[in-house]
Amino acid sequence: MYHAPTLKRKLLLFLAILGPIVVTQISYIAMNVLDTMMSGRAGTVDLAGVAVGSSLWMPLMTGINALLLAVTPIISHLIGEGKDEQIAKPATQALYLSVILSLAIIGIGAIALDPLLAAMKLEPDVAYIAKHYLIGIAWGLVPFFASYVIRYFFEAQGFTRITMYIMLAAVPINGFLNYGLIFGHFGFPRLGGIGSGYATAITFWCIFAISIWMTFVNPVIRRHRLFVRWYAPSLKLWKEQLAIGIPMGLSTFFEASIFAVVTLFMGMMFDTSTIAAHQATLNFASLLFMVPLSISMALTILVAYEAGAGRREHARQYGILGVSMAVGLMGLGACALFFMREPIAWLYTEDAHVAELITHFLVFALVFQLSDASQASLQGVLRGYKDVTVPFVVALISYWIIGIPLGYALADFTALGAYGFWVGITAGLTFATAGFFLRLRLIQRRAAPLPTGAS
Repeated sequence: MYHAPTLKRKLLLFLAILGPIVVTQISYIAMNVLDTMMSGRAGTVDLAGVAVGSSLWMPLMTGINALLLAVTPIISHLIGEGKDEQIAKPATQALYLSVILSLAIIGIGAIALDPLLAAMKLEPDVAYIAKHYLIGIAWGLVPFFASYVIRYFFEAQGFTRITMYIMLAAVPINGFLNYGLIFGHFGFPRLGGIGSGYATAITFWCIFAISIWMTFVNPVIRRHRLFVRWYAPSLKLWKEQLAIGIPMGLSTFFEASIFAVVTLFMGMMFDTSTIAAHQATLNFASLLFMVPLSISMALTILVAYEAGAGRREHARQYGILGVSMAVGLMGLGACALFFMREPIAWLYTEDAHVAELITHFLVFALVFQLSDASQASLQGVLRGYKDVTVPFVVALISYWIIGIPLGYALADFTALGAYGFWVGITAGLTFATAGFFLRLRLIQRRAAPLPTGAS
């Protein structure tokens, strides 16, 4: 990674870092898309079960990954300060944290999963598939979160292509395992939707193994001796990472978990077809969201690098460039989604009623995409400045005090029905966008860099 003094060179550097991140993120979510699409081909009950399981898994996944993402601005700041010889130490501490968090999630899940599914009052077959889909995924949690730390270690140094190649190899592995375990091909047992959970877990182990291998293959990365030199656990470094990571993780969790709560409400208020259609729509919208999310991650890397070097005007220029790109691209995506909504619906189901519901949900997803792109890119800039506490509060208010209550009211008391939840969520995301924008304007007017975890 290098300093780009002109706007043209900034754009080229931004695109060079962004392109592989987009491919990587789409590849990650493509595995979940494959789970949902292929489970839908196994039956509506399988689709609904995987939908419920996925809605519970995705908030945890995105929240913990956002927490671990703290290693990116820390490493980027060190590189910007000319201290790149120190970057293996925070990466190693993040690996320790990833294992602890994985085991904690497995323990909490063992206690809370059955009561949570019971509270949703699902059909017994749907609840059974959701439970065992999540049990399958649990076998891959430790390698999954550890591989994300390795990914952030690569990307903070500008090596975004490495994780892109890893994920391009992982998607066909996941597709092959899904096909075998869901439908019983290639000598695998026929597990239906449950099989997608085990297929994903095995794929996580493959990603982890390849990621470790790459730390030894690349000569620049090899000199940091990650997985060769082991540092003792450091409470000081854990505290630094958690001071940044916890607000980031909670902000992301608050956003992602609203969809789990919406699925919970839908399970209580609407039928299986509506749950399946909602999840299919969310699944495809999540695929599109990988573009602004990737822009957000690229912004965190570049803004942190420039801020660490004290070049705050250059950091500001990256912010303008990235946010404008995120909103513009998702505007084009929304137009394409409007005209392609019916073919997209039939990718998820063979049930005409469910397909019709999906096409209606996709219309509401159009506006949702624009608000989501705005707030995600703005958060990426703020994280580059290590500013996380105020955004956490903004996210809490936006998603849980505005989005969920408004969505529930619209769904229960108006003719919008299930679609009311999407209107409420969009309103929450719009409020978050305004809050993040105002916070960023304040940060950019400050002359000195912010301390870690500043509020």
